[in-house]
Amino acid sequence: MLRWPGNFLHFLWLLIVVVVCGVIYGLGRLGIFLFVWGKRRRRALAHLRGWMLRQSMTTLGATFIKLGQVMSTRPDLFEPEIINQLRRLQDKLPPFGFGRVKSTVEAELGKPLTEVFSDFEETAIAAASVAQVHRAHLKDGREVAVKVLRPGVRRQVERDRALLIGGAKLIALRPKWRLSDPVGHTQHFVDAIHEQTDLRIEATNYTRFRENFAGRPNVSFPEVYAELSGEKILTMQFVRGVKVDALPADWAPELKKKLAETVRMSMFKMCFEDGFVHADLHPGNMVVQDDGKLIIFDAGLAKLLHEDVLIQFIDMTKCLAMGTPDDLVNHLKRFHKYLGTIDWESLRVEVNEFALKFRAKDVAKLEYGELITEMFAIGRKYRVHPVTDMMLVFVALITAQGIGKMLEPEHNVFGAVAMFLMPILMKRNEHIPQTAEARAAGEKAAAVATA
Repeated sequence: MLRWPGNFLHFLWLLIVVVVCGVIYGLGRLGIFLFVWGKRRRRALAHLRGWMLRQSMTTLGATFIKLGQVMSTRPDLFEPEIINQLRRLQDKLPPFGFGRVKSTVEAELGKPLTEVFSDFEETAIAAASVAQVHRAHLKDGREVAVKVLRPGVRRQVERDRALLIGGAKLIALRPKWRLSDPVGHTQHFVDAIHEQTDLRIEATNYTRFRENFAGRPNVSFPEVYAELSGEKILTMQFVRGVKVDALPADWAPELKKKLAETVRMSMFKMCFEDGFVHADLHPGNMVVQDDGKLIIFDAGLAKLLHEDVLIQFIDMTKCLAMGTPDDLVNHLKRFHKYLGTIDWESLRVEVNEFALKFRAKDVAKLEYGELITEMFAIGRKYRVHPVTDMMLVFVALITAQGIGKMLEPEHNVFGAVAMFLMPILMKRNEHIPQTAEARAAGEKAAAVATA
């Protein structure tokens, strides 16, 4: 009942870490100003900030590690050097004891472990900052994975959330910093972490994904056993297969090409058709079975796009894949938030240079992630901010493109996006750019439709 001593000590520990890291950062910054010159100075400072953030978050533990991982999905807010450091955060922690696993499972199910499972492995097969996973068998022989929430993690996240939002409110007292909406962004970050401490949300996400992909025989999500799941445990089908980034070197090129197509089409379907997106998709969350079927899991972080956001996202992607610089500037004027007065003519010039640079590259060198990163760098410069929900989807698309590139290096992801979008644009009666890319996409989409 008396929580304030623990809260005070936690705050004191956080304060000590912040002060120590601040001193180290100050010394590092001084060294950079003394010994690094020119354009290298900006990159060195950004790298130092990212490294310092990563070290401090690792020191502060589970909630802050998760916070850093969520922050790494926001290239609209942070420089590439900071993003690269935050992506290196690992939330693999030592597993908690089986005694606590057993008591949590039995409390959630309301019956002894032995009444539900014929066997339950005491050693966790995976342990992260929020939960850990154990392999087990049901009484009827079905093999399952049981995800168990870490004891006290929800309370810890709530305590850290109060501290972080309090800190953001202090930052917002300065008018210049308030323009960047530190409270709103902090709220977004901590809410995303808090949702992952209720496994019922993840169970609901799995059910929705399985319904959305019911007609896709080459993609599946694990089946959840609702009667054996709750707030603190999630029981689901145990999935066997090879992770996408661990495929054997001798895998046939045609199989890799087919898998790359499956990954891309799955993500396009989530983003443009369903408006329900797996927001934590990476190679470690996908396995390939012997028959070539792709299984996607770890669906705790997913985003439902409301119709207005879906329209914005479709329009933005259209501009990137096949639009003109004017189309992109008009999109920014129409949909996005501005902080202060925008010099639209200067922005138009930079967007035009940006478009020419990427359109001049050959297919093998096109990178969706690089394009988005540079686009957001321009946005940060002119203080134009995209809608937060769109960012999660862009990061998911970047990940899918990266996996596709790994499997099929010569594929033109922009052409694939444009072709997928064309029927959707026509169905929604949206403006179609008068560009060579748009015409090519229209011809390919028509050819596929009549095949």
